[in-house]
Amino acid sequence: MADVEASVRDLVERGCDCTERALAQMDLRRRINLLIGEWKAAGGSDVLPDVRDRVRLRPAKTGNPARASGPR
Repeated sequence: MADVEASVRDLVERGCDCTERALAQMDLRRRINLLIGEWKAAGGSDVLPDVRDRVRLRPAKTGNPARASGPR
């Protein structure tokens, strides 16, 4: 989905028609919402991660690779 969003942004920035890609993006969002609804109906109750959680969980990039793999 991130690829579709990036392509829509790119088309908009270049002033091109993004209708097809934007419709594909909306369809993906609709499908995700349906899947989440099915998951909740089946008893799913965990808190789903959002973008902020994913960014926070991503390993920090440092300029010193030796330090990043060393003991904590």
